[in-house]
Amino acid sequence: MVLKKWIVLLCFMLIASVFVPFSPAKASSHFTDVGNTHRAHAEISYLVNKGIANGYSDNRFNPARQVTRAEAAAMLGRALNLNGSQRNTPFTDVGKGNMASGYIVEMSKKGIISGYPDGSFQPNKVLKRGEMALLIGRAFNMGTTVSAASKSLMDKGIAQGLPGGSFGTELQIIRADFSVFLARTLNADFRVKPGEVSFGTTMYVNTGSDTLNMRSGPGTSHRVISSLKHATVVGVGTVSNGWAHVKVNNVIGYVSYSYLTTSKPGSVLPSPPPSAASDLTVIIDPGHGAHDPGGVGYGHQEKNVVLNIGRHMKSYFDMVPINAKMTRNSDVFVTLQDRAKFASRNDGDIFVSLHTNALNGAANGQETFYYAKTAANNTNVQQSRALAIYLQERMQETWPLRDRGVNPFGYGNFAVLRENTVPAALVEMGFIDSSIDIKYINNEAHRKAMGKALFLGTLDYFYHYEGRTDVLPYYKTVGATVSKKHH
Repeated sequence: MVLKKWIVLLCFMLIASVFVPFSPAKASSHFTDVGNTHRAHAEISYLVNKGIANGYSDNRFNPARQVTRAEAAAMLGRALNLNGSQRNTPFTDVGKGNMASGYIVEMSKKGIISGYPDGSFQPNKVLKRGEMALLIGRAFNMGTTVSAASKSLMDKGIAQGLPGGSFGTELQIIRADFSVFLARTLNADFRVKPGEVSFGTTMYVNTGSDTLNMRSGPGTSHRVISSLKHATVVGVGTVSNGWAHVKVNNVIGYVSYSYLTTSKPGSVLPSPPPSAASDLTVIIDPGHGAHDPGGVGYGHQEKNVVLNIGRHMKSYFDMVPINAKMTRNSDVFVTLQDRAKFASRNDGDIFVSLHTNALNGAANGQETFYYAKTAANNTNVQQSRALAIYLQERMQETWPLRDRGVNPFGYGNFAVLRENTVPAALVEMGFIDSSIDIKYINNEAHRKAMGKALFLGTLDYFYHYEGRTDVLPYYKTVGATVSKKHH
């Protein structure tokens, strides 16, 4: 009988663990996923320092995670200084062991939050924006209906509406946004009054022949609300984590910052006859990605910089018949082996891997590598050397940084070069942690210029080494001329 009771108790604990998946860590405003440039950094830090919001045991805040009813009750309860001691509740699905049980009891007593007709509370149900507005409205006397509370929050600068003027009541809310709304409710210094948001920085969409998706939020998971054509003028408010908050013809949304430029791009030029050089394919390999940020310096991560430059590089190839394919075109992780195999799988003719360097701020300059040993699958040593030379020359021509040379440390023994089956080079465009190089690395106009330089370096290789005179018209397409012969 005793054994049976223990088995039942163990089963109950296992079930409970499914419905209480998180264990909040000790409050700390230093989270690995909420840096100083995060759009909600100030508000999250404010709530954490007051003991209203918590992170998790892995020192993360999970700002993009959806907010549950239990989490909302706990945060609001702490904000109202309610008694949060865990206890039994009148709800069938909230036991004493639930971390928010005390706050749920107190909030329900005050009529701020309620359960469902079947006697449940549904603590793990994800909160919607309209429900969030109603909870804040009831808690702080800002409205007792969704519409009244939503309007009050917008009028007071606590919340901002979506493009088109709606509040988005049915959209689910994430921890970063909930933190912003709650911090603005408690501290008026965080609020944004009507007219205070300035979209005064003028930039231009630079996508070549493609369109740019404008989304309802900062990320590809948010819905597309508009498509912007090449050279469209946009007003930029803020930029965070690679996304720009923009306004176009009174529509407000978010676009990927990597497709914006400060100088007005030219119109998309007609492509040369498709028969010229259309058999060529260039593989562009932006290094790192996802959980692998690469080098870090001055608030920038290598993975984002090289992806940005890679997209610019591809935009120039999109103007001519030469095919260009990217090993990654978003923040994903691709293994070194898959990068090396990408060229052969996609009929590539050359492979260019994009990187920035880092050495604790102790070095600067540009260098380019190729694999200088002949191997079973690497019979392209001379071709790779020539490609590296032309890329290095164009980089030096574009960003006047220290010339660290081609293959300065020997054989260029990198997996993406060593395991490749086509002529391949790896460029280190500068040191991301150098006070000198960062002036170019962190500048969008300079990054676009580097994309063009790498495009031209590949043309130089095809023309001078491979003897492809059919690429000559493409220099004129981008307003450039062929280089001197260097190999």
